[in-house]
Amino acid sequence: MIKKLTKHGNSMALVIERSVLELLNINADTPVEVSTDGNVLIISPVRDEARAAEFREALEKTNRKYGRALKRLAQ
Repeated sequence: MIKKLTKHGNSMALVIERSVLELLNINADTPVEVSTDGNVLIISPVRDEARAAEFREALEKTNRKYGRALKRLAQ
């Protein structure tokens, strides 16, 4: 999807379609983090840290339990 920036006062704005916002579960009240790697602009929703920690814990548990099998399947 190619987008153009829109003038907004002394700044520029990026309009994101509703379908993309719905896909990412983002609304006007969702804080977003804007970062760059020097070549690309990265916009990502800020998620609940407790939820992220729970996910990391589940991922580590899965890797401990099934890590060898997953590595064999990947080969």
